[in-house]
Amino acid sequence: MQLHNSGASAVIHGVLPRKTFLRRKSPGKNVDFQMIAANVDVAFIMQSCHFDFNLRRLDRYLVMVNDGHIEPVLVLSKIDLLVPGQLEQILASVTRAGIDTKTIALSSTTGAGVDEFRQVLIPGKTYCLMGSSGVGKSTLINRLIGRDALETKAVSGTGQGTHATARRQVVVLDQGAMLVDTPGMRELGILGASGGIDDSFTDIRDLASTCRFRDCSHTQEPGCSVLMAVESGDLSEERYRSYLKLKKESDYHETSYVEKRRKDRAFGRFIKSAMKHKRK
Repeated sequence: MQLHNSGASAVIHGVLPRKTFLRRKSPGKNVDFQMIAANVDVAFIMQSCHFDFNLRRLDRYLVMVNDGHIEPVLVLSKIDLLVPGQLEQILASVTRAGIDTKTIALSSTTGAGVDEFRQVLIPGKTYCLMGSSGVGKSTLINRLIGRDALETKAVSGTGQGTHATARRQVVVLDQGAMLVDTPGMRELGILGASGGIDDSFTDIRDLASTCRFRDCSHTQEPGCSVLMAVESGDLSEERYRSYLKLKKESDYHETSYVEKRRKDRAFGRFIKSAMKHKRK
């Protein structure tokens, strides 16, 4: 990059390839990718213990993070609002769901767990905070930097989060780590993330390797190790259904995306041909 006009403008001469990425299906009916961040080393998936905690939404975030080859860490916020024993119940539910991601529980209000969070941050590494509106992403950053640099808003009386962060921004912390704050995402569509699904559901992936048929869909085939695990109770039906739903959604959107790209290329060839004939 070459700067001009005292740094007011610049010319980009080249763009390096992304090492890692965070992306989702574009919101609405448009079947395309929306890039959230790139070259992130660790993604902190934040869920509030008070209203926001949801295992199925956590599955979606884990698929997104694993699909982009980023290390996921689960952050449970607002533990100061819990009654005794409730945090242990939440942690147990994560374990029962087969999710073995590193987990940090904290409160930005009391400071509990914040030092543990700081110890994870390594100078020179890039981190990203992800989660629904109102889970405390901006509040945690303010706590880390020691001042109210980012706007925060209280959740509604029903626990529904309200948007405070409207854009993505990078905050450089005192110890040299870089932390990306992202807006809350109401839609978290999955597109072409089969690898991320396998890495997020490693228990099902391991079971699938022993199925009778290599192309087993894990829905009705005889000799399906996944179905047998569900029937025996070794695999919860809720986690199994979450896996099928995400896989079906990803495959459906990927098929639509491939068809869209095919039509775009055909239209591009048509325009090129029309312009060529016009010049003649």
